[in-house]
Amino acid sequence: MTDSLTVSNIMEVMEERLGLTWVAGTLGGERSISHRSTPQGSPSLVGHLNIIHPNQIQVLGNDEMRYLWSLRKNSQRDILEQLCSGASSMLIVTDSLEPLPELRTLSERQSVPLLRTALPSHELINILRYFFSNKLAETTTLHGVFMEVLGIGVLLTGESAVGKSELALELISRGHRLVADDAPEFARIAPDILRGTCPPVLENFLEVRGLGVLNVRAMYGDSAIKNSKYLRLIIDLKDQTKVQAGDIDRLHGVRYTRVVLGLEIPVITLPVAPGRNLAVMVEAAIRNHLLRLRGYYAGDDLATRQRKQMQIETP
Repeated sequence: MTDSLTVSNIMEVMEERLGLTWVAGTLGGERSISHRSTPQGSPSLVGHLNIIHPNQIQVLGNDEMRYLWSLRKNSQRDILEQLCSGASSMLIVTDSLEPLPELRTLSERQSVPLLRTALPSHELINILRYFFSNKLAETTTLHGVFMEVLGIGVLLTGESAVGKSELALELISRGHRLVADDAPEFARIAPDILRGTCPPVLENFLEVRGLGVLNVRAMYGDSAIKNSKYLRLIIDLKDQTKVQAGDIDRLHGVRYTRVVLGLEIPVITLPVAPGRNLAVMVEAAIRNHLLRLRGYYAGDDLATRQRKQMQIETP
């Protein structure tokens, strides 16, 4: 993940995938593409030809090229000069179309990268938007063990030595999957999505006190590892001796939210005590969380039943 990319960076990674070839402006390879802000707002990263609000990557497909060819010479030149004025970092002609000679000349003169691909314009834009959503996403690292449990991404947090890794190991033995231990990385790839991944150096490893570092993939197979998952829930483990009785809601448990990269993530607190089967409790907590997402609250259901029973028993 990074704050910006250059045209050369994009070519290194996406040249083969997109079938990109240089047409002109090779000296502009260090032009940057980023989530930059201007007094007029944040320009779009990539999109079809837009002169009024220029995209950082201007895509010229069949419709755009047909429009440019239909203009009179002076009008055509005005638009091409705006395209190469520096407001945009990169120009891509799609559908194997031939760029206008004047565009090629201006691009070379102004060192604005001009590239061509055989892909349709809409397909190119979709691929690049997905690429940028990953590469330019806002990121953070959280301490804990990130896992896929019952199909959702769950981050196990808590103080050191509270038992996170032991709990993760038991969950893995029950068929759930490890994403990252100790330092999972999270990126906000969409307005409401945080994707968690594992730093390359820590992939497949889980540290358990008394056992040392374990290679989960080697021990349990590929099915025990998940490369990435969206963060949907945090389970915070706390020593029961440090949890005040008055802090626990007997009907609804201990719940709150934690803000991660601007998103509110639900948190469930689980008291840790000898004899408690935390793996079973985590599974139950997640199943109950999924029910709550569907609008069912067991504590409210019980309270409603009690009120009805009291009304029946009252003369």
